[in-house]
Formats: sequence, structure tokens, C-alpha cells
Amino acid sequence: MTSDIFTIGHSTQSWPDFLQRLRRHDITAIADVRSAPYSRYSPQFNREQLREALKAEGISYVFLGNELGARSNEDSCYVNNRVQYGLLAQTESFRAGIARVIEGAEKFRIALMCAEKEPLDCHRTILVARELTKLGRGVQHILIDGSLEAHQDALNRLITQFGVLGQDLFRSLESAVNEAYEKQADRIAYRRKPGQSSGRRSGDMLYYEDEN
Repeated sequence: MTSDIFTIGHSTQSWPDFLQRLRRHDITAIADVRSAPYSRYSPQFNREQLREALKAEGISYVFLGNELGARSNEDSCYVNNRVQYGLLAQTESFRAGIARVIEGAEKFRIALMCAEKEPLDCHRTILVARELTKLGRGVQHILIDGSLEAHQDALNRLITQFGVLGQDLFRSLESAVNEAYEKQADRIAYRRKPGQSSGRRSGDMLYYEDEN
């Protein structure tokens, strides 16, 4: 039996509150899936500070923002300057990142960490968790109050939010789920400025509050 993979958003929580959520669910490793692992308003979650704080608590840290971040470096992943999650999910880098998470989950109780407190507003759910569940992995979202939400329950909320299941009495649940995923991806996916290259220059996206 394989263990579930967790997700968590740091938001603007204090470090003690964030750590309490990790401890509550016995998390032993964090996979940071932010494209730029820094925050102006919550510097306790900047990569270097976070890594050292986790290390002091015996929790492992790995940065996977290059592989699983929401802001792709590849021009082929953009249509009209908006990231297309379906294209991003097919890149070699992304697939390698997914493989690393699955491998890590065999040794650790791992949580994918990003910035947003609401799972449905984050690519960790709409992109990364979607691909993990396609591979048969269970995903649980650690909510801001510390409770757990199964990925399927999050999807049920998303379907209700868009009302896609009730549009056609004879459509399949899978079709409704896919439409809800695509609608939410279109709403939250990163959009670059016209003419902006995908490549990141030093200092680009150093601070951010909305990963997507």
C-alpha cells in the first residue's frame, strides 16, 4: 500500500503555526514547488530560512520549483502568453519532478508546499496533484486550519463552484472534472507580459505573493 502525498500552503502564517500543521500530520519532508521561493511579506518562508528552520526540526527540504513550479521557462508551454498546464505537464522537466516526488514518498511523509492557503487556487492542486492522481497516488490537502481535505473532496468543491456537472444530465463525472480543472487552470495560470521571454533573469520574480 502506497502512502498519500500531502500539499500545504504557507500563506502568511507564522512559523510556529505552520510547523504545528506539519507536526499534526507527521510530515517529514517538504517539496517546495514555488517557482520563486521567496516572499516579501512572509520572509520566514524564504528558501534559505525555511530550509534551516525545517532542518532544525528534523524535516527534510527539497526545492522543486524548477521542475514543478507554475511559471515555466519553456516558450512551448505558453499560448497567448498564458501558461498551459496541459503542455507544462508533458515537459521532460515536469515529469522528472513528478518522479522525484513519487520516489520521495516511498521514504518520507512528504508535503508539496506553495504559497496559497486555498488548495483550489494553487497549481499544486490544479496541476501537480492532478498528475499525481492520474498515476494512482492519493493526495491529501492540509488546510489552513490544520484539517485534511481529500483531493476528491476538493474536486467536488470545484465542480460545484463551476456547476459543470448539472449542465448535462448524461455527461460523465470524468468529463465534468476535466472541464472544472480546465476552467480553474484558465483562471489561475500565470500570464507573462507580452514580449516577455520565459527565461528568468537575475532578480526576476524574486518576491511574490501569488505563485500562479
